[in-house]
Amino acid sequence: MSQTLIELQGIGLTLSSQAGNVEILRAIDLTVEAGERVGIVGPSGSGKSSLLMIIGGMERATLGVARVLGADLGPLDEDRLARLRRDNMGVVFQTFHLIPTMTALENVAIPLELAGRQDAFDRAAEMLADVELDHRASHYPAQLSGGEQQRVALARALAPRPSLLLADEPTGNLDGRTGAAVADLMFRLAGEQGATLVLVTHSPDIARRCTRVLTMADGQISDDRASKDGEAAA
Repeated sequence: MSQTLIELQGIGLTLSSQAGNVEILRAIDLTVEAGERVGIVGPSGSGKSSLLMIIGGMERATLGVARVLGADLGPLDEDRLARLRRDNMGVVFQTFHLIPTMTALENVAIPLELAGRQDAFDRAAEMLADVELDHRASHYPAQLSGGEQQRVALARALAPRPSLLLADEPTGNLDGRTGAAVADLMFRLAGEQGATLVLVTHSPDIARRCTRVLTMADGQISDDRASKDGEAAA
């Protein structure tokens, strides 16, 4: 029997601006089961990243109910949302968000240390090996290429073995060849760990690798269909 990891009901998001209120998301209903690979596509400004931020508890919906990993996100304060992410989610962004004064190894170990893991650095070293960067463990972000920095960010996201991996344009700052290599690692490692993946992308090739593709337009899901080529969790 499948397990529902994400359940959104009537989600709306309105943000204020100097020109007045701006409706970002409207009447979003979405259910994601464990093991799915969900790609979110659509033009810039359609609400893709905002939807991902609400799923991750990094943005609060102004309407509706968001249940993620068994928790109703609405009543949770920022500390409880942070613990939910730390213990159950991995997040990869288009920009790498590595700490410049820490080595690759230290960057990967951060979420493990925050969770009180005694094996934080051993596990971080394992993940760097998994993304083929064990030889760069002592290097700082400025000494790494863009593709290497994104692989470190991917290792950091997956090091705690999250149930849910969220990725917002993870190849958006990379050239085609490097982006494809990062995508290969992301799908392979998420599959090996059994993590459910929700991915925002502009790449049709990457979207096709998902088991399901959502198309967004004007703050709504305009299409939701299964992909024949999608890669399910291992």
